[in-house]
Amino acid sequence: MFDLTGMTALVTGASGGIGSSIARALASQGARLALSGSNSAKLRAFRDELNAEFGHDHVEITCDLSNTTQVEELVPATVDTLGKIDILVNNAGITRDNLAMRMKDEEWDQVIKINLEAAFRLMRAACKPMMKARFGRIVTITSVVGATGNPGQINYAAAKAGLVGMSKSLGQEVASRGITVNCVAPGFIRTAMTDVLPDAQKDALNARIPMGRMGEGEDIGAAVAYLASKEAGYVTGQTLHVNGGMAMMS
Repeated sequence: MFDLTGMTALVTGASGGIGSSIARALASQGARLALSGSNSAKLRAFRDELNAEFGHDHVEITCDLSNTTQVEELVPATVDTLGKIDILVNNAGITRDNLAMRMKDEEWDQVIKINLEAAFRLMRAACKPMMKARFGRIVTITSVVGATGNPGQINYAAAKAGLVGMSKSLGQEVASRGITVNCVAPGFIRTAMTDVLPDAQKDALNARIPMGRMGEGEDIGAAVAYLASKEAGYVTGQTLHVNGGMAMMS
């Protein structure tokens, strides 16, 4: 099940903690990847790592998601390089945390532009070749805070909630063409950033999770691999929450 052999995928934020886990999951199932991010050196190193481990001749395409021109060129560059695009994974995102009363305009604008607007532009661009092929999988990484809210993250929560509404709307528009549009909403996931937290802070976070631990990047990768597969062809407009029970959504 979930064999992605012969399929191609564009993954944004591919060299980050969750992004690299998503890329590994897709590559392990046979997909050929276009790895995108803003750090070209990290992308090349990760590409070489994937090629050595899984083969498939993966490629890297550097893109600054705050640059509209580069965003608009990313999907066409993927199609030119890989020959097609079957799967789009909108994973990249940033945080600019602050309380609402103190939040600067640029902190709001940066998060909305990269986390929400760039995802819209990539979805719009990907739909064109996917509609011609009458097949496509669009998976966007949101967050539990898009559903629950979080103090100090009004910009981030707004962007993540916006991704869910956008995915539901697009999913209705393109379902008849064999394209599904879904979201994966991680809870607390163990990354290099959380590894350096004091033990007391980690314990406090884990106490909020019924499973008593943070998730792993592989948990998110597995969810994406499922939604990207042919077996998930009757699932669209959905958000798959992967949070260890921290927030149980109906």
